[in-house]
Amino acid sequence: MAKKFHTKKKKKRRFLVVKLILLVALTYLSFECTTYYILKSKLATSNEEFLQNMLRDSNHYLLYQKSAENMIAKIGKYFMHFDLSNPKSLLGMDTTVEEEQKVMAYQDDITEAKFIQNPTPSEEVTGPLVYIYNSHQSESYSMKTLEPYNITPSVMMASYLMKEHFQKNGIETLVEETNLTQYLKDHNLNHAASYQVSREFVTEVLKKYPNLKLIIDLHRDAISHDASTITIGDKNYAKVLFIVGMNNPNYQANLDLATTLSNQINEAYPKLSRGVMQKTGSSVNGLYNQDLNQNMILLELGANENTIDEVQNTVEAITPIFSKYVNS
Repeated sequence: MAKKFHTKKKKKRRFLVVKLILLVALTYLSFECTTYYILKSKLATSNEEFLQNMLRDSNHYLLYQKSAENMIAKIGKYFMHFDLSNPKSLLGMDTTVEEEQKVMAYQDDITEAKFIQNPTPSEEVTGPLVYIYNSHQSESYSMKTLEPYNITPSVMMASYLMKEHFQKNGIETLVEETNLTQYLKDHNLNHAASYQVSREFVTEVLKKYPNLKLIIDLHRDAISHDASTITIGDKNYAKVLFIVGMNNPNYQANLDLATTLSNQINEAYPKLSRGVMQKTGSSVNGLYNQDLNQNMILLELGANENTIDEVQNTVEAITPIFSKYVNS
């Protein structure tokens, strides 16, 4: 009788332990799901909230990895070696080598290179007309005006500012949010492979949205504040510089576009553009992915000593000019 009593007591304890474990697991999963949906939410009821969300997003690669991974996906990756975002892994197929080969598939022989054209579709294609990305996402500006808020302004923040002004002009714009810096680390690639990595994302976007009219790789330069800044009226502006890779056999279309935009900027705001720098030779990239499309530009927006206010002033000045080109 005593033995049965002890057995029942043990079973009861086991049941309580299992129940406790399930309760903890459920609580943790609930926390993960709640956090996930809060991070994904971008609702804004005022301009101030919109700016706060924009600043948060633009620095997400410095503060945290904002991803769509939930706890179930993490457990699957860690214990069962599959990735919910990659269906092939569910079949037990190793895609690591494939991904590394893909990201390093940079075009060596470009003598026969052709643009990914913007065909006129038989039916109207909806989607963005402008795509902005940052091959060097970690490039930052001066913290001078935002230091009290512990915010590091970056080229990605400038991309969001530019997107906002394109949208004001009625032009749908897409900003690349993938953490390219983390992508380099995950694939054991160094900084020199940045253009190979961004190339993969640009190629996919060009295929998905064949009606893109302008593709901007947004950077910032590394020169003195005096060299990168100009005062027009009562405002300071961050100067811009266009870069064109001359190793691209079809460079002339990209050069014509950069020259046209640079001239139009200087007509409206004298000396705001530093012009067009042509780069070629073995010591430089020489392509900058511009061999993919004739509507691609690499824009150096200001430099490391410029403040985000100076960058904002320039964005307000040049985006209408870019918008006019897009709508032409």
